[in-house]
Amino acid sequence: MTHASPKARGKLGGALALALLIIVVDQITKVYFNTAFTFGERVNVLPFFDFTLLYNRGAAFSFLAAQEGWQRWFFTVLGLVAAGVIIWLLRRSPGQPRFRAALILIMGGALGNVIDRLVYGHVVDFLLFYWKDWYYPAFNIADVAITCGAVLLVIDELLRGRAKSRTSAGT
Repeated sequence: MTHASPKARGKLGGALALALLIIVVDQITKVYFNTAFTFGERVNVLPFFDFTLLYNRGAAFSFLAAQEGWQRWFFTVLGLVAAGVIIWLLRRSPGQPRFRAALILIMGGALGNVIDRLVYGHVVDFLLFYWKDWYYPAFNIADVAITCGAVLLVIDELLRGRAKSRTSAGT
């Protein structure tokens, strides 16, 4: 069995610290909205944006929210497994900062929502965008981190693919 070098362990520690920062910011905002707002309350901020307090028992876009409760544990386990896989990937990719940043964002967001599921039995959402009669599903800081991480992951893959095609074209 090979052991990670101190430098690699330090990089993993830094990555985990950044994921923890995302979790802390996410949880602080959720505690604030959970205590300062009543369920369903909305405060208009902009003509297309409100703060609100809503709960989601499902996943993105309330996927499986109407189920009997098993989804709470399914999405909790899924988030924990994803975090484990991400830690494994982080250990294997020390020279890929964009890829690692994407993974850190996804892991921090996933674990922020896992905490909600364990503590409340649902995810706390409080950001609501809309236009006239159209509403985007409410979301939270963890969801923003997951989405930004997913976008960055796609960008990283596109840029790496482009670099590989340039390298192979030059040989």
